[in-house]
Amino acid sequence: MKKIAILGSTGSIGTQTLDIVSKNDDLQVVGIAAGRNIDLLEKQIRQFSPRLAAVGDEKKAQELKLRVQDTDCKVVGGMEGLIELAVMEKMEILVTAIVGMIGIRPTVAAICAGKHIALANKETLVTAGHIIMPLAKEHNVKILPVDSEHSAIFQALNGENPKTIEKLLITASGGPFRGKKTEELKNIRVEDALKHPNWAMGQKITIDSATLVNKGLEVMEAKWLFDVDLDRIQVVVQPQSVIHSMIEFKDGSIMAQLGTPDMRLPIQYALYEGERRYLDGERLDFARLASITFENPDMETFKGLPLAMQASKTGGSMPTVFNAANEKAVALFLNRKIGFLDIYEIIENAMNEHEVILNPTVEEIINIEQDVYKRIEGRW
Repeated sequence: MKKIAILGSTGSIGTQTLDIVSKNDDLQVVGIAAGRNIDLLEKQIRQFSPRLAAVGDEKKAQELKLRVQDTDCKVVGGMEGLIELAVMEKMEILVTAIVGMIGIRPTVAAICAGKHIALANKETLVTAGHIIMPLAKEHNVKILPVDSEHSAIFQALNGENPKTIEKLLITASGGPFRGKKTEELKNIRVEDALKHPNWAMGQKITIDSATLVNKGLEVMEAKWLFDVDLDRIQVVVQPQSVIHSMIEFKDGSIMAQLGTPDMRLPIQYALYEGERRYLDGERLDFARLASITFENPDMETFKGLPLAMQASKTGGSMPTVFNAANEKAVALFLNRKIGFLDIYEIIENAMNEHEVILNPTVEEIINIEQDVYKRIEGRW
């Protein structure tokens, strides 16, 4: 029996992880955590009987404790509660599906406790890759990618020598506005931006896909995950979302991972650490598909990708600024306080104003995030 805990069990990745658990009798959920959604968390506690549940909001944690006092589940709150879940005794894999930099501290604690990480929290590596990867190596901990693109590379590398990688080819759908120019994006509504052509995802990541920020974050992650220089990572638009990513090797061979757009596949592959298991769902039908097409990303219109590349090349604390500014800008857009194109302006201004710290600590990363939030709040 493989014991897992989930940070962010009520979100898109978390609920799909629990779907996989429900269909595999050798997986057991011993801990779950959420930010505020205690209605769903209570249902999950009653269905999966975890030993521990953590709630980021301490008031909500107290409310949940009263609701589930008839169960054997212990309820904890705040950052201390998230960390308690991350280091649970006998838990083997921590699924980090929580959104935001709040996931960094529990991830660090889990690694130090020798827990393998099924990584779905982009911010962890984007902002703290220089801390996380050496720490994982020191504690002999596996970082198992859950993002479909990174999982595709992870799968294609199975049995291969990572030193033979020539280039990583990360695919992008292009989002709902592929082919549009800047002038056409001026009056984009929230509803339009949330209509992803292929994937069903949470609101924040769907907006990130529309701006191509998400692809920039994935490039930044891939650099750390696979120890590949930025100039050897290429983004290719593949509108059908059939090829999830590729590797070009030194001999010119290219390995690709293909499949339907179903996040349960990379989640399950991570949970079983590269072991193939049956997964229900739609299969890829090449006869019906007929063609797979490719394009270069439009980096003039969709500035999220080049801004991310710039932040990554600068390094140090700049990726934290990029990520924090984007998080705040997306929240403002979803609340209809700014326009779609303002997202790029907010990110660019935050980056231009920042004085880089070369090797920021976790504390400095958190402080920089809060400083960026305050600056943006003061203007918008």
